Amino acid sequence: MLARCGDGDLHFVGRSADSVYDLLSGALSATSWRDRLHLLPYSHRFESDLRPWEVQQLRANLSALGVTPHGLARRKRPIVFTDLVHGGWTFTHLYDDLRGWVDDEREDWHVIRLKLRFLGITARGKTSPNTWRWWQDPSWTADLPRRAIINVSLVPWLWHYFGDRQHKLTPSFRRTRWADDSVARPARDEHTLTALTEAVAIVTRGRTPEVRTALAQRISAERTFSQPWLRTLALELRH
Repeated sequence: MLARCGDGDLHFVGRSADSVYDLLSGALSATSWRDRLHLLPYSHRFESDLRPWEVQQLRANLSALGVTPHGLARRKRPIVFTDLVHGGWTFTHLYDDLRGWVDDEREDWHVIRLKLRFLGITARGKTSPNTWRWWQDPSWTADLPRRAIINVSLVPWLWHYFGDRQHKLTPSFRRTRWADDSVARPARDEHTLTALTEAVAIVTRGRTPEVRTALAQRISAERTFSQPWLRTLALELRH
């Protein structure tokens, strides 16, 4: 994910990849990338179109996280939205929500489209010319440069653990909760405490020299390692 993000800022959409965020937060905590990872609470998959007050609330929430059309048009680095992907519905809705907002604000879409990237974490399968890929069906992917759609695969059991079985620290942030003040209060049930214990352990593990060295080695094997920013990051991880 680090090697394929194009030197962008990673925004983890929803909760599915929280453990990846935790591991990288630990590993990058003593590097120049320590402020390049962000959580983006957002869940909108199969539901109908948003009502006007929901659009207003979503935009307020995104603004609080620093994601706005004005900011997108003026940022220097790409913004990379990443999530576990099956059919791509979350990315589709997020793209549509952002595109509608850009049009309403009359920002320059031709500039913003060059700043957006979508990094899908998929379950690894057999590769063949007939393999279906999530980005092939949605029409919006054709509106972005080809380099803006990126994939990283996980072994299937780990993908399903993150997406289907792992206890999370927070409930899914669906549209019914976007204006709910209770989301700001942490839960203290057994499942949440278990998730917190796991998250702390993963962050701690990410800070170890073993994990940082392993990350640097894995990065150095990527085709993008010729890029100066990535070589610099690998060097920081090693030291």
